[in-house]
Amino acid sequence: MSARRWAVGTGAVVVLVGTGTWVMRPGSVDTRLWDEVRPVIEARLAAESHGTGYGEDVPALHARWFCRAEALDLAERGDEVRAGVDTLCVEYGMRDGGLVECGGGRVPQVVRLERDPHGGYRVVAREAPPDGAGNGEWTKAHFGFFARAALDDTMPSDTLQSTARAHFGLTADAPVRDC
Repeated sequence: MSARRWAVGTGAVVVLVGTGTWVMRPGSVDTRLWDEVRPVIEARLAAESHGTGYGEDVPALHARWFCRAEALDLAERGDEVRAGVDTLCVEYGMRDGGLVECGGGRVPQVVRLERDPHGGYRVVAREAPPDGAGNGEWTKAHFGFFARAALDDTMPSDTLQSTARAHFGLTADAPVRDC
């Protein structure tokens, strides 16, 4: 085979791989907008989780909820934002110099926000899939193929554990035990 055919073949493979990579990538997210709405979403998640965990029923644990959201898709239209997010909320408390994990859950959600008069955002609606039957259909109806595929990835709780340790004044290597 001639060098010219090798060059043409190699060029074709590079174009196909590049095109496939571009097509297969998840949607890009406006990081400026995400940096504005993420804290609002996470604060709302933690507030709505309050009162739902076992640890809160045990005052000595001083338990509270810590939540994290990752953007799957983000769309802004005027003063409104639709955020498709993967969320993880974990209830942590403190016992015997260590962190205790009392409960938690990971759920895809659609959060709608509006810009408030002061330039920030506020959550105006939040939708989550039903438990059990209907979960898959809801997720398929609210998220695209690549966003649904991202839901299969793991969502580590390391950041939440670090935040909880700092909140409770524990050392960075304080053990994490079950509640």
